[in-house]
Amino acid sequence: MTDSVSVRIDPHVHSEGSYDGHEPVELLLEQAAEIGLDGIVVTDHDTIEESRRAAALAPEYGLLGIPGVEVSTAAGHLLAIGVDEQPDPHRPLAETVETVRDLGGVAVVPHPFQRTRHGVAKRRLTDCDAIEVYNSWLFTGYRNRRAKRFAERHDYPGVAASDAHSAAFIGRAYTELTIDGVAAVDDLEGTDVVDAIRSGNADIHGHRQPLRSSANHYLIGAARKASWAVEPYVPAPIANLF
Repeated sequence: MTDSVSVRIDPHVHSEGSYDGHEPVELLLEQAAEIGLDGIVVTDHDTIEESRRAAALAPEYGLLGIPGVEVSTAAGHLLAIGVDEQPDPHRPLAETVETVRDLGGVAVVPHPFQRTRHGVAKRRLTDCDAIEVYNSWLFTGYRNRRAKRFAERHDYPGVAASDAHSAAFIGRAYTELTIDGVAAVDDLEGTDVVDAIRSGNADIHGHRQPLRSSANHYLIGAARKASWAVEPYVPAPIANLF
């Protein structure tokens, strides 16, 4: 019988290193360990320093260390999971996907089709390694269902993620991966998780954030989109987002 293990990963989490995050990676890692996850991927917006630090600290919390970043591409946001280097922002989506692959990572499109949050539009989603089919910050379940149908129709692996911007929301959605050829989680490396996401051997778990928090998140995104129509958007720290 072939050995296998199941691991629970929240692959889309923001720290205080992100312009819209709030808490240090130590607190995020502590929360992830406490609720029984096997790992998180800190994917701050266009910065990877805190994610690298989180990946290095993760074993101290009994977690897998997996670095990553949420890249702003010309078509929308892209999660680069399992990379130690940040791809240049604002490049074409296909070019950024290839860069992520060259860096040994997996390219995942988060919250697709939701333009208020820089989700990649359907007409521009032509290539990636996986799609976030469950994001717990979506205002209603419609976009998640649409993402899931799109992924199934085009044979893309699906992942689920909390998109947490503070520790309290980590794990509200997560991806459970079955990895063959190992006997225990302690035998795994972050690269094994990256390969498992790419292979699509995953189960999706989660539920949406509280309606009030999701509504606030949606309104902030809509306000940003309106401001972009007037002047270029420059990220700035936001207090008390949730």
